[in-house]
Amino acid sequence: MVLKYINKIIFLCMTVVGTLGNVSVSVNYMFSWWGSPEKKPIHLILTHLAYTNIIILLTKGLPKTILAFGLRNFLDDIGCKIIVYLERMARGLTICTSSLLTVVQAIIISPRASGWRRLRPKSAWHILPFFLLFWVINGLINMNLINSITSKDLNRSQLTNSNNYCYFMIASWEIKRIFLPLMVLRDAVFQGAMGGASGYMVFLLHKHHQHALYLQKSKLLYRTPPELRAAQSVLLLMLCFVFFYCTDCAISLIVNLFLIGNSLIISIQEFLTLGYATFSPLLLIHRDGLLADCWHTQLEKLRKCLPQFICPISVKEVSVLQ
Repeated sequence: MVLKYINKIIFLCMTVVGTLGNVSVSVNYMFSWWGSPEKKPIHLILTHLAYTNIIILLTKGLPKTILAFGLRNFLDDIGCKIIVYLERMARGLTICTSSLLTVVQAIIISPRASGWRRLRPKSAWHILPFFLLFWVINGLINMNLINSITSKDLNRSQLTNSNNYCYFMIASWEIKRIFLPLMVLRDAVFQGAMGGASGYMVFLLHKHHQHALYLQKSKLLYRTPPELRAAQSVLLLMLCFVFFYCTDCAISLIVNLFLIGNSLIISIQEFLTLGYATFSPLLLIHRDGLLADCWHTQLEKLRKCLPQFICPISVKEVSVLQ
């Protein structure tokens, strides 16, 4: 009873906080991207990542929250197919977008003499074809889910597992042989690129740290470039992704191998699935001070507008009245 109550609170908090955080991040980066004369590709990628997180929270966190509050059978067959398909596709988009974010940031901070510098996107619009490619790849890889998902509780021998509001039917061996290698290949390629780019960034940041220490000993003023500060934020974001993704995969493997039906372990696994989508925007807000910049901008606008409302009468008009 206590565990169910805790599940309700945690699912509700993670869904609400994560959605609000991702909305604030996406709106902030979108306005900064449109309003800035220099459109940064990183801002566009972070906006796309925030939108994929919102899809995960609305398709995974929201149904789990509704289910935790006792409402069952709230989705029909078509609703189940749409919700689960979008959730699985969004998880794949998160892997692809996070990998692209790491690779682009590594290219941006690479030295000018490096060959990687030639791959630097000359415009943020050059990133858009990658997004289209990611949507097509993940949409095709998860096509098998359309025929494997149902909202009806069929014969238990026909089912593999259930998320309590939708059921997964056992897929044929031919379908598994086609789609499973594609999923493994996608994860291996994008996570390999993410790991290589992250290692390269760590190497460059270490060299910068040694250079900064030398300048401090020489009593010279040196400030960290904004590109390197952004690289540090991206690395923290990748560490957050690796922690939640690897922990989720490890627990899923243990549950499937040993057929563990412990409700506590399953709840932890579901929380880990939502962990990156919930905490990654909070990390960006804390690291980059997004809310502070937003509030500062709004307060400046309000400060300029207040004198017009508080003191609408000019000095000359006051003298005439006197």
